[in-house]
Amino acid sequence: MVTARESNPPSSDRRVRRTRSALARALIELVEERDLSRISVSDVAEAAGVSRSAFYDHYRDVHELAEDACTAMIDNLIESLPGPGLDSPDLAQEAISGLTAFFGSLTEHAGLYRALLGPEGSARVAGHIRRRLAGVVRERLAHADAGLWPERVPHDVTAAFTAGALIGVAVDWIEGGCSRTPAEMAEVTWPLLNAQYRINETGDS
Repeated sequence: MVTARESNPPSSDRRVRRTRSALARALIELVEERDLSRISVSDVAEAAGVSRSAFYDHYRDVHELAEDACTAMIDNLIESLPGPGLDSPDLAQEAISGLTAFFGSLTEHAGLYRALLGPEGSARVAGHIRRRLAGVVRERLAHADAGLWPERVPHDVTAAFTAGALIGVAVDWIEGGCSRTPAEMAEVTWPLLNAQYRINETGDS
């Protein structure tokens, strides 16, 4: 039997989550107004309504907070994406819907992603996004009908290729000021991601 004490996190854990959430929200708001490099610990602490010492209880510096906030947002995004089943008759429509949500989430926090995925950005964040996306593709391929999605290329290679390509397109789009809408990006990206399978099928016919 689970007691109330066991089912509820300790108050200290809740305080940690609240403080980190407040710091992340403050940073996300600030980074939309100015470059990440121009944001200080004092700026974030003041905007979050906490002391500098409270900030340092959780993070070494603003960049570490930014990495933590960004990876958390990516995790939430990927977990909530409408994932297409690769055997679905509506695969293209479902994939485009998921890609639209992906690009849409990036535009909501474009300043933060631009800072962390650009030339002077974070290898940790880029690697985290790549691994998460590759994991999703790998899982979908593993559960797909082998007759429709045969392993002509090892699934781990296909997943890494797909994730890397998607990140490359996303970073270029963000750095260019998100000139196309998320829906437009999804429409033009899906055929490119899907092309490797279509080419293989054509070659086997």
